[in-house]
Amino acid sequence: MASLGCFLRSGKNAVSVVLRREFSKTPPAAVQVNVRDALNQAMDEELERDERVFLLGEEVAQYDGAYKVSRGLWKKYGDKRIIDTPITEMGFAGIAVGAAFAGLRPICEFMTWNFSMQAIDQVINSAAKTYYMSAGAQPVPIVFRGPNGSSAGVAAQHSQCFAAWYGHCPGLKVVSPWNSEDARGLLKAAIRDDNPVVFLENELMYGVPFDLSEDVMQKDFVIPIGKAKVERRGTHITLVSHSRCVGFCLDAASVLAKEGVECEVVNLRTIRPLDVDTIEASVMKTGHLVTVEGGWPQYGVGAEICARVMEGPAFNYLDAPAVRVTGVDIPMPYAKILEDHSVPQIKDIIFSVKKVLNM
Repeated sequence: MASLGCFLRSGKNAVSVVLRREFSKTPPAAVQVNVRDALNQAMDEELERDERVFLLGEEVAQYDGAYKVSRGLWKKYGDKRIIDTPITEMGFAGIAVGAAFAGLRPICEFMTWNFSMQAIDQVINSAAKTYYMSAGAQPVPIVFRGPNGSSAGVAAQHSQCFAAWYGHCPGLKVVSPWNSEDARGLLKAAIRDDNPVVFLENELMYGVPFDLSEDVMQKDFVIPIGKAKVERRGTHITLVSHSRCVGFCLDAASVLAKEGVECEVVNLRTIRPLDVDTIEASVMKTGHLVTVEGGWPQYGVGAEICARVMEGPAFNYLDAPAVRVTGVDIPMPYAKILEDHSVPQIKDIIFSVKKVLNM
């Protein structure tokens, strides 16, 4: 009987230990999603959430999009929500702006932002200015989206970066995502915004996969427009970039880390409004600044960042002049070797960092 009592007591204690034990909680495994699919998911979820949302543009419906960003949406939502248009950017951009005036929430896809030049009157004079000119009475909830900047082997007529062009214009919000998280969260925010949003994707990033956490995959995940993200912490120099060049900055930072240089990499995410606070905070910590962009140097995004830093409190913390890494000031050549020398490369960023740090 004594041994039985001992057994029962030990069993009871064992059960109480098990009940008190906290099981380890392993974070859920990340899911790999490429940028193209992240954009597709964002549009799909917003089309499902709000019946006022619709997509129009060249080949977006039956062909699934020139870059397959709208793949499957026409079969799911039909002709009234996913609309193929003729090759007339001014025409379908005007239709989209009129639909936004009437209370719908259009997504207007340009096959490339170079073709938005055909529709710039609608984007600037009709969409960007109306909310202000109506004293806030007429919101214009529209997203203009498509691939921006240089691609590969498509020469000058398909290779401009329009971040500075549209970032110059009041009345627009201008977004430039880098990875799948940016693409998913920022596109959802853009579709929900009551202002016209210029959404600058990058063709060369469409097929690049990134890990997305369970939180990012939630349908209510949204990234606020106008907030930059520090992608890598560092203490010696600040690298500020957007779109595909963020990846180049991270690669350059990894190389420089082997030489004892710790770079802080800031992903702008949004061109307008510009998150000056995050940039200044980083520069005040590191004392050095390099901006990196695929666009041309004159009146570019980097030029604006340098001006803001010079005019603000962070200027007093700079230990050396800020340096810009940009595309070369020429129309994009067709030959690959010339194309490679016309856009920023990792080696250009490393060279500029060493120049600023006097290495």
